[in-house]
Amino acid sequence: MRTEFLERDPETANVTVLLAHGAGAPMDSPGMTAIAEALVAEGLRVVRFEFDYMAKRRSEGTRKPPPLADKLNHEYLSAIEALQVGGPLIIGGKSMGGRVASMIADELFQAGRVAGLLCVGYPFHPIGKPEKLRTEHLQELQTPTLICQGTRDQFGTKDEVGGYDLSPAIRIEWFEDGDHDLKPRKRVTGLTHADHVQSMARAVAAWTNELGI
Repeated sequence: MRTEFLERDPETANVTVLLAHGAGAPMDSPGMTAIAEALVAEGLRVVRFEFDYMAKRRSEGTRKPPPLADKLNHEYLSAIEALQVGGPLIIGGKSMGGRVASMIADELFQAGRVAGLLCVGYPFHPIGKPEKLRTEHLQELQTPTLICQGTRDQFGTKDEVGGYDLSPAIRIEWFEDGDHDLKPRKRVTGLTHADHVQSMARAVAAWTNELGI
């Protein structure tokens, strides 16, 4: 595996946020770019990378589906090794990328290698299958975690997630009427996607400050 990164590094950044993409969109998709730029505007260093299957879509022009999420754990670990961060590191990602990070977070946190976990649009269950929860490992999670979730996310709405048994280490920041990309309906809320993305970045910055990193 040869990892290539997209990096934005403010001069004053102390904290690095390593982000993996979701199942269907690459690291430089408009959504991932909006998230990264908003976090950079809050003084965070942001690094993005792609899993091998997505990189092959670029080089080979194929549409090969992603592997099962747990089969990507080793690729995320390899990206961390290749990045070689010296200061505090937050791992996470969009949707599937955040889910993969959540499965390796505790081992890294206990070893003092990461300071926290950030998930934007966590896929709590497949669309239309709320009974197939992806939360078992989240019940005992010890890593300080921030999940930024739209209240009408089809992978886990506010009403659904409110009934889950989740670790007290997890904080969920809700974005009114947001979908899986945090995009609200302006006619309903008067807010735009950019508004929610900026609010997300401010919430992440405040959370990292609370962690003391």
